[in-house]
Amino acid sequence: MEQNVNEIKKGIKVHILNTDKFKTNLFAIFLTKKINRENVTKNALISLLLRRGSKTMNSQEEISKKMEELYGASFDCGIDKTGDNQVLKFYIESINDNYLPNVNENTLKTIIESLLDIAFNPYIENEGFKQEYLEQEKNNLKRKIEAKKDNKARYAIERCTEEMYKDKPFGLYKFGYIEDLDKIDGKNLYEYYKELINTCKIDIFLSGNISKDVEKLIEDNENVKSLKERTPDCVFPTNEEKEVKEENIVTEKMDVSQGKLVIGLDVNLSNDKQKYFTLLYNSLLGGSANSKLFQNVREKANLAYVASSSYLRYKNIIFINSGIEISNYEKALKLIKEQIEDMKQGKFTDEEIEDNKKGVISAIKTIGDEQDTEVIYYFGQELTGVSVSVDDYVKIIENIKKEDILDIANRVSINTIYFLRD
Repeated sequence: MEQNVNEIKKGIKVHILNTDKFKTNLFAIFLTKKINRENVTKNALISLLLRRGSKTMNSQEEISKKMEELYGASFDCGIDKTGDNQVLKFYIESINDNYLPNVNENTLKTIIESLLDIAFNPYIENEGFKQEYLEQEKNNLKRKIEAKKDNKARYAIERCTEEMYKDKPFGLYKFGYIEDLDKIDGKNLYEYYKELINTCKIDIFLSGNISKDVEKLIEDNENVKSLKERTPDCVFPTNEEKEVKEENIVTEKMDVSQGKLVIGLDVNLSNDKQKYFTLLYNSLLGGSANSKLFQNVREKANLAYVASSSYLRYKNIIFINSGIEISNYEKALKLIKEQIEDMKQGKFTDEEIEDNKKGVISAIKTIGDEQDTEVIYYFGQELTGVSVSVDDYVKIIENIKKEDILDIANRVSINTIYFLRD
C-alpha cells in the first residue's frame, strides 16, 4: 500500500491510500475540533443533521437515491471523541470504476462530489438548518443521550471517565447534554457550523485503486475551494506529567442485577515509544485470554463474569472492566489490585510475553484487511504525529523486552475505582 499526503491548504490535508487489494473505493472526511462544554452537543447534533441532506441532495431519500445510482454505494457518518477532540466522520464506499460494466463511467468523481457536498454544503432554509430536520434530530439525539444508561457496562466506563476527568474536556459525553438542546435553533446552529468548518482540522482520505488526477479533482471542487486556511482548533495528544493521587472511590446505585466494577489507571509516560510497551503491558494485564485478569480473576477465582482491560493511547489511561456479583466487590477488587501489583513485581514469564506478543501482532496484521480500519489507522497517525508502517509496528512489538514492560508497570497508578451496584 502506497500512501501520499498533501496539505492542500493550511489545516486541510488529502491522504491517498493507493491499493489494489480491494474492489471498492472508500472516501472519508474527518473534521476534528477541540471539545468543550459549549460545543459538545452542537457537534453531535450537526453530525446528525448533515446526513439529512445537502444543497444538491436535500433529503435522506435523495442521498439514498444517489447511492443506489452508484451501484449500491453506502454512505454513513457519525461522531467520536478522540482524546480532547470530537471528530465528525463521513464515509462513502463504492465499487471501483475498474469493475464497472460501462468503462466510461466515473463513480469515483461522483462519490467525491457527493461527500464533499454533504460535509461542506448542507441543506439550508431561511439562513439556518431546516426546522423540521432540526426538531427530528433533536429528538433523536435526546433519545441517544437518554439511552446512555441502557448498556450498563458502557455506562460504567463513561461514569469512570467523568470522575477521572471532572471539569476537563475528556470527561464530556460525546453525544452532549439534553439541557443544551432547548438553546439551539436552526440559525445559531448554522452559525456555529460555519465556525466549525472554518476552524477545525480537515482530513480527506481516499483508499482504493486510485488514478493520479484524483487529488486535483478534490482541489478543484468548489466546496473545497471555498474552505479557508486555518490553524486547526484541535488538541494533539502529549505525554503530560500525571500527578499520582489518592484513589478516588465512587459508588453509584441503580437497578442492576450484576455489579459493574471499573478501575481507571493513569500511565505516566515520558515518550511515544512507551505507548507500544503499554499496549503489550495492557495485553498481559487484561487485554487477552492469556491475561492475568482473565486467568486469575475470571477463570481461577471465578469472581467475575467479565475481567478485561483496554488502553486509550490518546490519554495514556487503562480501564479495567469487570462484571461481578455485588457481594463479591471486596474480593474482586483485592484480587484485581494483586494483578496490578504482580505486574509491578515482574511476576510474568517470558512465555506469557511471547503469547501476548503473538496476539497483539496478529491484531496489527489485520489492519490492512479492511479499508475503513486502514483509514482509521493512518488518521490516528495524523493526530499523533507519529508515522509507523504496519511492518515497523510489528517489529517494534517483536523487540519489546521484559524490562520495557516492567518499566510501564511501575508507571501505572490507580486514579479512580467506580462501582455500579443495586
